[in-house]
Amino acid sequence: MSRVQLALRVADLEGSIAFYSKLFGAEPAKRRPGYANFAIAEPPLKLVLIEGEENEPTRLDHLGVEVEDTAQVTAATQRLSAAGLATVTENDTSCCYALQDKVWVHGPGAEPWEVYVVKGDADTLAKQADQTRPSCCC
Repeated sequence: MSRVQLALRVADLEGSIAFYSKLFGAEPAKRRPGYANFAIAEPPLKLVLIEGEENEPTRLDHLGVEVEDTAQVTAATQRLSAAGLATVTENDTSCCYALQDKVWVHGPGAEPWEVYVVKGDADTLAKQADQTRPSCCC
């Protein structure tokens, strides 16, 4: 099973969690400081909320496709490269409180897309040294 991921940077994390819990009729699958995600079965969606700056409007952080295993990430990398897209791969990277393998591409409007697999939990939101405005984007 694959599902689309939508990651939003929100100023009011608790308010956003309350709203999306009501919208989708589900509680977050994971909550950590400055972070929550929902694993929605219907429609298949991974909704990620990343705490942004106070009074900042909600904005797109990144988009993704979650897949079941690293072989699917590898296949996506090969397919995207063969299609002429510039790819950036990350293996065993810490992102969104998870250990992941992934490949990144950017759409025509510079929107970042990742194809990724979650391999396990991690203790940090991002691998960056400066996590004052963490992002899982490359």
